Amino acid sequence: MRIALKIKRLLFISGCFVLLGSAAMSQNKKKTPAQAPVTPAAPAAPATPPAPSRPGPKPYKDVITPKAKSTNGLFTVHKLDDKYYFEIPDSLFGREIMAVTRFSRVAGGAGVYGGELANQQVVRFEKGPENKVFMRVVTVISVANDSTQPIYQAVKNSNLDPIAAAFDIKSLGKDSSGVVLDLTDFFKGDNLPVSINAGVKRRFNLGGIQSDRSYIESIRSYPINTEIRTVKTFSSSAAGGPSIPSPFPTPTIPAAAASGSVTMEINTSFIILPVMPMRKRPYDARVGYFADDFVVYSDEQQKVEQSNFIVRWKLEPKDEDVEKWKRGELVEPKKPIIYYLDPATPKKWRSYLIQGVNDWQVAFEKAGFKNAIMAKEWPENDSSMSLEDARFSVIRYFASDITNAYGPNIHDPRSGEIIESHIGWYHNVMKLVHDWYFVQTAAVDPGARKMKFDDDLMGNLIRFVSSHEVGHTLGLRHNMGSSSKTPVEKLRDKAWVEANGHTASIMDYARFNYVAQPEDNIGRAGLFPRIGDYDKWAIEWGYKNINAKNEDDEKNQLSKLFIERYKANPRIWFGTYEAGNSADARTQSEDLGDNAMKASEYGIKNLKRIVPNLKEWTKEPSDNYSNLSEMYGQVVNQYQRYLGHVSRNVGGYYETYKSVEQEGNIFEATPKATQKDAVSFLQKNLFETPTWLLDNNILNNINSPTADQISSIQDGLLGSLLSPVRLGRMITSGNRFENTYNIDEYFSDLKKGIWSEIPARKKIDNYRRNLQKSYVERMIALLNPTSAPIITGGFTISFGPDTKKSDISSMVRAHLSSLRNELVSAAPAYTDNMSRYHLQDLSERIKQALNPNN
Repeated sequence: MRIALKIKRLLFISGCFVLLGSAAMSQNKKKTPAQAPVTPAAPAAPATPPAPSRPGPKPYKDVITPKAKSTNGLFTVHKLDDKYYFEIPDSLFGREIMAVTRFSRVAGGAGVYGGELANQQVVRFEKGPENKVFMRVVTVISVANDSTQPIYQAVKNSNLDPIAAAFDIKSLGKDSSGVVLDLTDFFKGDNLPVSINAGVKRRFNLGGIQSDRSYIESIRSYPINTEIRTVKTFSSSAAGGPSIPSPFPTPTIPAAAASGSVTMEINTSFIILPVMPMRKRPYDARVGYFADDFVVYSDEQQKVEQSNFIVRWKLEPKDEDVEKWKRGELVEPKKPIIYYLDPATPKKWRSYLIQGVNDWQVAFEKAGFKNAIMAKEWPENDSSMSLEDARFSVIRYFASDITNAYGPNIHDPRSGEIIESHIGWYHNVMKLVHDWYFVQTAAVDPGARKMKFDDDLMGNLIRFVSSHEVGHTLGLRHNMGSSSKTPVEKLRDKAWVEANGHTASIMDYARFNYVAQPEDNIGRAGLFPRIGDYDKWAIEWGYKNINAKNEDDEKNQLSKLFIERYKANPRIWFGTYEAGNSADARTQSEDLGDNAMKASEYGIKNLKRIVPNLKEWTKEPSDNYSNLSEMYGQVVNQYQRYLGHVSRNVGGYYETYKSVEQEGNIFEATPKATQKDAVSFLQKNLFETPTWLLDNNILNNINSPTADQISSIQDGLLGSLLSPVRLGRMITSGNRFENTYNIDEYFSDLKKGIWSEIPARKKIDNYRRNLQKSYVERMIALLNPTSAPIITGGFTISFGPDTKKSDISSMVRAHLSSLRNELVSAAPAYTDNMSRYHLQDLSERIKQALNPNN
C-alpha cells in the first residue's frame, strides 16, 4: 500500500510541472488574432524503468582464466582464487549420481567417527529456463518400466523429484558442449544433498550453519567420482532444560557446551551410477541379504507389485569365459572385488586383515568364480591412486577407542549393485576380541589367560572380525540363527567341531566355542568362527548364474534351489531378530547350539573355572587391580548373557520363513517343555544365589561393600520374566496354539523356586530375602501399574499390553492372594527374626496392594 501511494504522489507532481510550464509560455507570447486557442497538453505517462537485464553466460575464457587450476574427472573442476567452478558436460545431464556424505573429522564426544556415513542421496542435473541448471534429488518410490503403457504417464505425474538447488550458467563449456557453474556457495552452505542429514543434526542438537566459520577445504575429481571436503560449523547449545520426555535422549557434544558451536569436517562423494542398471536379483527372506525395493506399476496388473531385490556386487565372467561359466566351470571375474588397506594400518596386523578378506574366495567358488575377492596393501609410491577415489574399496583404519568395526556399502538404489565400500576399523576392536576370547575360552586355551595376547592369537582374532565385516560389504546381513542348527554335544566333539566349526556362519554373533570343556582337548580350529556352510550357500545363491527368462522366473528358480539345499543341509538356515522378531530363542546374538539351557550350563562351568584364577591371570606389574576389576566385570557380563539366552525361551515363539511349497507353519509356539526347562535353569543358576561369583578374594580388591550386584541381576531378570510384553505373548499363544505354557503354571513354577524355603520353614538368607522382595514388588507393579506410556513427537510408545485390560491382572491378583496366605501361615513358625520380619513385611505389602483403600 505504501508503494502505491508513493507512485500516485509522483504522478500528481509531474502533472503540475506540465501545467505551470504551459502558463508561463502563454504569458510571454504575443497573441495572434487568427490563432486557434491552444489546448493544454495531456500529462505525460511516467516512464517505466527498464527491467534489469539478467547476465547471461560469459565467454569461457572470461570465466576460466589461465590462472585457474583445473582437475579432470567425473566433473572438470576449476579453482580460481576462492571460487570453485564445475564444468558439467552435456553427457552428464539426466544421469543419476550418488551423493554420499561421510564424516571426515568430528567433534570429540559426538559418538561418531571419521569415515562414518552422514547422508546419502541420488541427484541429477538438468537444464532449466533462464540459463539455469537444476539439481534434483531422485526419490525412487515407484516405477513403471514400459513407457508405451498409459500407466507410465500416471506414475510419472505422481513422482516429481524435488529441485534441491538452482545454479546460474556462468559460461558454456570449453567446447560449448556443456556448462560451467559456480558451486562455491552451494558446498560451503548447509544444503541437504551435500551436508549432514536432518536426523543426525537433530540427534546432535545442531542449529544453523555459521557461514563465516565454514569453508571448502578441497575438491578433487576422479574418473567416476568427485570428492568435496568441507569444514562446516553449526550453532549448538548444550542439551537440557524442559523438554518432552523421550526414550531417545539428545547427547551434548562438549564443544557445544564450551563454545556454543560445533565444527565438523565432512566429505561428499559424487559417484556416477551406471547408464544401464544391473539386472536385479529378487529378494528372498530365507537368505539373509540387505535389500532395496520400490513399487512397480503396469497396465496388466490387478494390484501393484513390490519389487524387492538384494544388494550385491556385479560379478560377471570375462567375455571369453561366459560359456565356461554357464557350464559351471570356475572362471575369474572380469572385475574382481578388491579391498585395499589404509596406509595407516599397523604393519603387524596387515596380513591378518588381508587373509580375512581372502577367506571369502572359497565361498565365491560356489558361485562359479575363482579369485573373485582379495585384499591388497595400498601402493606406497603410486601418486595416481587416492583413498577418496570411488574405484577403490578400502579398509579404513581409525585411531579410536571405540571397540568396534563396521562394514557398509554404497549401492545403486535402482538395482542393488554395490559401487564401492569403505570398511571402518577402529583400533580398539582388539580390546573387544581380547575380552570375548578371555572369558569364553580361558578355561580351555592357556593362551587366553593373560591381558596381552601373543601376536598370532590377536592376529587371528582380527582375521575373523575382518571376515565378518567383509561379509556385510558383500550384501550379507547378520545370521543370528545360524548357531542354533548345531547340536550342543557336537560342540564338544573335537573331530566334528574342528572340521565344521561351532556355527555355520561368520555372519552370526557366535564369537567362540564357550561350550568346549577342558577334557575335550579342542584346539583353536574348534574355538574360532570361520566361513561356514551358510556363508558359502548365501554367496552361491546371490552371485551364481541363473539362466532365467525374467525376474519372476529367476525368483521361482532360486526358491526351488533353496528348498532343495535346505532339505540336504539344515545348517544353511537363516534367522535374525533384526527382522523384527525378538522372541525367537533360536535367533540370538552371542549364543551357541540348539539348546540354550545345555549350552549355558557348560558356559557357567567354564566361568566357575576362570573366577578362582582371575587374580593370577590378570596380574601385570604395577597394576592397581584395574585388570582384575575389568575382567571380573566381563565374567559377570558373560554370565548375564547366558541368563538372557535362556530366558528368551520363556513366552517366545518360533518364526521360520517359508514359501507355500514348504510344509509346516511359519509361526509356532516355543515348546512347553523347553520353556519349563528354561525356568528350571534360572531357578538353579540365578535364583539359588550364585555364590561362586561372590569371591571375596576378588571383591575386596575391586568393590566397596556398598553394591549388591547379585540382587541387581536377579531383579533385572525378574523384571524381564514378568514384563507385560512377555506375559501378553503367553496369553496370545495360549489362545492360538495347543499345549502351551500358560501364565498360571508359569507363576506356580516361579513361586516354587523363589519361595522354596517356605514349605520347609527354612531360614531365608539376605540374598534370598532381596530376591523375594523383588518378586513381590514386580508382581504388585503388574497389578497396579504406575507408569504411563511415553508420548513424544505425536507418537505413543508403549511397552506391552495394559495389564488392567487383560487376564494378566486377574492372574496376578489370584497368585498374590494365595502367596499372602502362605506367608501369613508360615511367619509364626520362624524363630529366626529376620526371616519372620521379612515374611510379615511382604504379607502386609501384598495386603495393601490387594486392598489399597483398607
